[in-house]
Amino acid sequence: MTARKVILDCDPGHDDAISIIIAASKMSNLEILGITTVAGNVEVQKNTTNALKVKDLLGLDVPVVQGAERPLVRKSEIATEIHGDSGMDGPVLPNPKSRVDDGHAVDFIVEQILQSEGKVTLVPTGPLTNIALALHKAPEIKHKIEEIVLMGGGTFGNWTPAAEFNIYVDAEAAKFVFESGIHVTMFGLDVTHQVIATKDIQQRLSKVDNRVGKFVSELLVFFGDMYEDHFGFEGGPIHDACTTMYLLKPELFDFKHVHLAVETKGEFTYGATAVDLLGVTGRIPNTHFAYQVDQEAFWDLFEAVLESYGEVA
Repeated sequence: MTARKVILDCDPGHDDAISIIIAASKMSNLEILGITTVAGNVEVQKNTTNALKVKDLLGLDVPVVQGAERPLVRKSEIATEIHGDSGMDGPVLPNPKSRVDDGHAVDFIVEQILQSEGKVTLVPTGPLTNIALALHKAPEIKHKIEEIVLMGGGTFGNWTPAAEFNIYVDAEAAKFVFESGIHVTMFGLDVTHQVIATKDIQQRLSKVDNRVGKFVSELLVFFGDMYEDHFGFEGGPIHDACTTMYLLKPELFDFKHVHLAVETKGEFTYGATAVDLLGVTGRIPNTHFAYQVDQEAFWDLFEAVLESYGEVA
């Protein structure tokens, strides 16, 4: 089977790091063209450092290219209360030996798509700033994008009562992407809150005896404690992992094809994603909306992903 070409656009981030680990594993049939970073969970420079640390941990030989330092029109918003000052607090990884590649993420995305012999899938797991800028700069890339598989949004919020963090940070960018006409598959809070790494799940995964497994175990403990303190959850939802788990095994998830609009003007609803589940607007569907996941199969596959690393040299 031909490898599916992907660009991972992210703001690592505990769950972004896990998403990269899934994509790079021996269970994966993905060809990672590069990792691009964006301002989101913390400042883009810190997110880039975290991406490089994960790259080194995995021995991954792909470019890491830094992107947008701020949203399109608003001030940056960060989530240190969830991800810590570094953006990936908890595990201690050495300073990266790898170096960030020259250039800007937006240019990298455009160049990779245009020079690719086949179509490319974009996998954004942070704010959609880089993706919107790439589509605006080079609209001709649209016909060479197979799919945009993103984490963001939902029928409720976690940063405001109405808005999920990734969409809220740059709702203008999100609106542009959802209205682009490109096939969008969305993993929002409705489904990501079904994959919470509870204490039982943490204990199960802690038995994976390799460095990647240990790193993920430490991530989940910190992330879970933050979610328990902040939201009262029994663990941390590994939101971003849903994107790459879907690319490995789409049948894990159930979808509805719906119209989705992003709110950019409301005083209390900025960043909300209006998901037309019942088709009341009569508008043409533009989003494959994940609403359910086979939790047992999800965790079985995720455990196998971690075990596939064996011992990384």
